[in-house]
Amino acid sequence: MEPSAAEPLYRVRGLTKVYGTGPAAVSALRGVDLEIEAGQLIVLLGSSGSGKSTILNILGGIDSATDGHVWFEGGELTGLDERALTEYRRRNVGFVFQFYNLVASLTARENVALITDIAEDPLAPEEALALVGLDARLDHFPSQLSGGEQQRVAIARAIAKRPRVLLCDEPTGALDSQTGILVLDAIQQINRELGTTALVITHNAVIADIADIVWRFADGRLVERRVNTEQRRPAELRW
Repeated sequence: MEPSAAEPLYRVRGLTKVYGTGPAAVSALRGVDLEIEAGQLIVLLGSSGSGKSTILNILGGIDSATDGHVWFEGGELTGLDERALTEYRRRNVGFVFQFYNLVASLTARENVALITDIAEDPLAPEEALALVGLDARLDHFPSQLSGGEQQRVAIARAIAKRPRVLLCDEPTGALDSQTGILVLDAIQQINRELGTTALVITHNAVIADIADIVWRFADGRLVERRVNTEQRRPAELRW
């Protein structure tokens, strides 16, 4: 299979992922086809085990497919060796997870600098933290920050290397609604101001209203693709 001349940012065809073998095998993805245009904000919905995290991990180059094809900017990701996938992640992908994984002994500025010190064309740590509304908290340690502030430091760290793609797996899962709204606002702002393509996994269907595109997964399949004609601001959400 060869990509067409006019490629989206990602193109996925027949993507399958099976964990285990024999009677214990579990099919996490069952022949998924999809495309992602640059600059989109996409929300992925579905119950636990529906395939959301698996496809995010494959797109991010931290898991491999059992079968099928994934292209990024026209180049095929599936089949790359670990060294090439590491280079792809380093140059193109930022990750945000439910838990913040900050270094407790480092300030917010220093946590972000862990990335900017090794990136080719990074934002300054101060600039990245300002984008998520933490310019007044640069020298605070994680223990001095709220959960929402720690998550925003994690987002600043992820986007400081100017990734093409920001992959967020339940970024508000450990937060109350008011704090979660601040985190979603940071993601939406980065998507709009930097043009970063963002994919956000959530169990909370209300969050889908901030997206350009909504995908719903069930039993390893993409069962619904919805285009939002109007995106709401996170501050307008209630859950």
